Amino acid sequence: MRRVPRNVLLAATAATLVTALGAATATASAATGHPEPPRLAVAHGKFAPASQADGATAVTYNTTLAPEGARAAVVEWAGPDGSTRIHLFVKGMVADRVYGAHVHTKPCGKLPADAGPHYQDQVDPVTPSVDSRYANPRNEVWLDFETDHRGAAHATSRNDWRFRDGGARSVVIHEMATATHDGHAGTAGARLACLNVDFV
Repeated sequence: MRRVPRNVLLAATAATLVTALGAATATASAATGHPEPPRLAVAHGKFAPASQADGATAVTYNTTLAPEGARAAVVEWAGPDGSTRIHLFVKGMVADRVYGAHVHTKPCGKLPADAGPHYQDQVDPVTPSVDSRYANPRNEVWLDFETDHRGAAHATSRNDWRFRDGGARSVVIHEMATATHDGHAGTAGARLACLNVDFV
């Protein structure tokens, strides 16, 4: 049996999810008579060296924990009810390991810090934001995941708001699970990799 390349599987998984979400929304709209369609965004890429950030969709800053050639995909579903769902898929990461992941405000760059801070619906007036009133999964988008024995994982988030236009530009993968206690809330260690996403 011929093996299907990982990039094809990842893209197919994202496409299947988009189709399913679209069908579910169409059914709900027909039932409620709500005329507004959802807004969808999809991004996927293979982690390239950070030096290639200017032309790459995805980059790695740590080739041990986020190997070159590993892949990530993101599907955003912005529903007519004002909510936002984000799905993150990864393949080729280190097996059986926990990672943190969040939506950030700026595109990926050659340096990990180029992606800016976490996107927040209600912006913390203090930076860096480590106050759990602001740095929490209800006010930010947290997509922490644990890989399986093949280095693959899927994470999902749901928030009762939509992104501001141009305010969210990437998903950054971090080295550990996201902390929740005051003084460290929202922190997840070093930034390992980044995927550009044109969130809607």
